[in-house]
Amino acid sequence: MIKRPRFSKQEWLFSLKSFFAAMLALYLSSRFGLPRPFWSMMTAYIVAHPLAGHVRSKSLYRLSGTVLGCAATVVLIPSLSGSPVLLSLALALWVGSCLYLSLMDRSARSYAFMLGGYSAALIGFPLVDAPAAMFDTAVARTEEIALGIVCASLVHSILLPASLAPSLLGLIDRALGDVRRWAGDLMSFGAEDEVRKRLVQDRRRIATDITQLRLLATHVPFDNGGLRWTRHAVGDLHDGLAALTPSLSALEDRLAALRDATDGVPEPVARAMVQGSACLDAGPPSGALDGLRAAVRMEVADRRNSPWVRALSIDAAAHIDELVAGWRRCNALRADIAAGLAGHAPPKRGDASWRSVLHVDKGLALRSAFTVVLSTCIACAAWIFSGWRAGSSMAMAAAVFCSFFATMDDPVPGMHKFLVALLYSMPVSVFYILGVMPLAHDFGMLVLCIAPLFLVVGGYLARPASSLTALGMFFGVAGTLALQDIGSADWVSFLEGNMALFAGALIAARVTAIMRSVSSEWSTRRIHRATWRDLSGMAGMSARSKRARARDAFAGRMLDRIALLIPRTAGDAAYQGGDAAQLAMRELRIGASIGVLQQQRHLLPEIPVRELLAALERAFLAQVTGSPARLDALLPQIDRLLALCLASTACEPAVSALVGLRRDLFPAAPSDLQP
Repeated sequence: MIKRPRFSKQEWLFSLKSFFAAMLALYLSSRFGLPRPFWSMMTAYIVAHPLAGHVRSKSLYRLSGTVLGCAATVVLIPSLSGSPVLLSLALALWVGSCLYLSLMDRSARSYAFMLGGYSAALIGFPLVDAPAAMFDTAVARTEEIALGIVCASLVHSILLPASLAPSLLGLIDRALGDVRRWAGDLMSFGAEDEVRKRLVQDRRRIATDITQLRLLATHVPFDNGGLRWTRHAVGDLHDGLAALTPSLSALEDRLAALRDATDGVPEPVARAMVQGSACLDAGPPSGALDGLRAAVRMEVADRRNSPWVRALSIDAAAHIDELVAGWRRCNALRADIAAGLAGHAPPKRGDASWRSVLHVDKGLALRSAFTVVLSTCIACAAWIFSGWRAGSSMAMAAAVFCSFFATMDDPVPGMHKFLVALLYSMPVSVFYILGVMPLAHDFGMLVLCIAPLFLVVGGYLARPASSLTALGMFFGVAGTLALQDIGSADWVSFLEGNMALFAGALIAARVTAIMRSVSSEWSTRRIHRATWRDLSGMAGMSARSKRARARDAFAGRMLDRIALLIPRTAGDAAYQGGDAAQLAMRELRIGASIGVLQQQRHLLPEIPVRELLAALERAFLAQVTGSPARLDALLPQIDRLLALCLASTACEPAVSALVGLRRDLFPAAPSDLQP
């Protein structure tokens, strides 16, 4: 017995709005006499999203990408129409170049570059043998897609628009709660095994929250409510939450080191943890917080302890300060967001000029671009040498598939899932093309014919777990309607068109499996090598202005790298064992320590700090190149400078930075300083 799909009210509402927008686009395209009205219908579904802000964002960049792709078609086809081979190669290179730019620009506008690539393939490949119709076809495709975009944007923005605010605020509150839970578990004194298990769960939750918040924040400027005026506060809050992660991780490490060195947490540090936890709950005024910091520093600087215990205590107190200050700032930003939603202009509390400095992997982007060029060229070669009249659909499918899945580490499983959905869509397409559509003599009958299928598919599109399969089913049926002339469709043209689409998708999947598929571990290692390269550059900075810019740029990239590493490390055993995730946290802490050391450089002995930074630069560069590095030589230099800084009360930030370097580079080093 087949179970009927049970959709929520929101899923039914999304499906109804998407269907209405698609039918409006289909009707207007038909009334305007456009040659392929189903392209407008497809576009209305492609840009659809349960949240109105997402629809406007995708609509803007899809329209920009379509215009870009049409412009490329208008330029390339007249120039190379005499040589189909060169024209196919030029279109393949154009798709690869646009995909490379899309992967290098990791903002929302990257969608425009990707669309600019495969829109040229969708328009250009069917015209390789008929370049005379180039301009008319390019204009018609642009008009059809633009009409679908306008209809989708209007319907989703006017008819019961779903704002991003409830989802975003719920995620923010959940992330703040998870940070508080992590801090509370960290400062608790329960059974060690039980606390360790809770800390692992806390790290997973906050890591997932930060990733989801970053993805949602990219669409805040397009929201239809007052949320768009709070985009700076939302971005600052995301960065503040991400910045709390290394502070909590460092505090966790220092407490573990104190337990190893003293068989327990010293009383001053334990008292500071209790006071810090109270500050997180009560939110004292700034004056009370300053008094707490002064009292904590006096307690942990007890010279009766060993130098290493004193240094660890000073560092733990510094991270408690950072945690309390960061928590207060995040709560202030949350209040700013609430004020913005109430109609008040939130203040801009920080300089987010470095936020656009994101991690990019040029090597992987080039690899993806080469894969799409190779797949498209193979499909074109099969088309040219076989003389298959439907071969243009094969080349189009290869270009679209490689572009659509290029952001994944291993695109092949997603491609295979999509291919299975395409196969299941073929019998449905047969039923509609050859059985139902010839009977639809007016628009009302057409709507009644296609409503049952697309309303159900729209409900599944609203579910993240089933959206990819539903999208494959939708593309299979709607794509067939868009590519087939329903007035003269027959079995031969239908089978040829669908076989060509499936063959192109299969070529893309096989070439991707050979040339492009990488594991999460491979991507993680690439990110780590990029981080070591940045660390080497930070340690070698000489000018103070350059050091400040490098520190800010590194902070921006590392916050982004944490977001990239989260889905690659949060769900596997390596995260629990401390390998991949702890390595990422360690690198972020090392960068923060070097930044503080560079900032305090003018207060430290010149020769020891210069020698240490030079040695760090060489060691990090060796990590990048894979050559053997003598890291052991760094330990005496760190201990020497740490002993000098402990003798001065003006060097507490440097003490914290040096303790961080010692713990992160040499976690098993003896507790006695060895200058």
